Amino acid sequence: MNPIVSVFAASPNRGRGLARDMAVRWALAEVGQDHQLRLLSFADLKTPEHKARQSFGQIPTFETDGLTLFESGAIVLHIAETHGLLPVDPAARARAIAWMFAAVSTIEPVIVEREVAVLLEGDKPWTAERLPMLEARLRQRLDDLATWLGDKDWLEGDFSAGDIMMVCVLHRPAGALLMGDYPVLAAYVARAETRPAFQTAFAEQKTRSDAAHG
Repeated sequence: MNPIVSVFAASPNRGRGLARDMAVRWALAEVGQDHQLRLLSFADLKTPEHKARQSFGQIPTFETDGLTLFESGAIVLHIAETHGLLPVDPAARARAIAWMFAAVSTIEPVIVEREVAVLLEGDKPWTAERLPMLEARLRQRLDDLATWLGDKDWLEGDFSAGDIMMVCVLHRPAGALLMGDYPVLAAYVARAETRPAFQTAFAEQKTRSDAAHG
């Protein structure tokens, strides 16, 4: 049975590839794994049926051969381990996995924190004072990432699941807005976007979003 991936029936990002299922779709496309989609409304996310799959009522979920997973990073890691989207060498494999964790634990939190400050707390009296600090923290992370990447094409030798997670994080608005200041990272993201699997995954989620929004 092909895996079943739970996604938004109508994604709020209107096909810009920002929903959490994008990394899962991309990983599946990289390994050539066909899959089915379970299309969910926001109301569906809070039903007992879905919360039995995802305790927090979010997307994506991933079901295959009696296994149900949640959290995009965990799902991508499972796909990578099952289908060879990680280096064969044990040390390189461990480091590629470490970059998956770095994407969601080190880079993404500072990106999301800045987005929350602008989008949800923009009218708060403390926001103007906090924003420079948040941007400085984000820039420090991007400085360090760009330094590591240097003239390498990918984070650890060949393309891996670590790059999928990192590029998806850098796509988030607060990160994408700063890419002009980081040519090394901008080139890295652009390189990933030229991969046929990325284009397949992006087109799939955009087509679905366009249809849902009419």
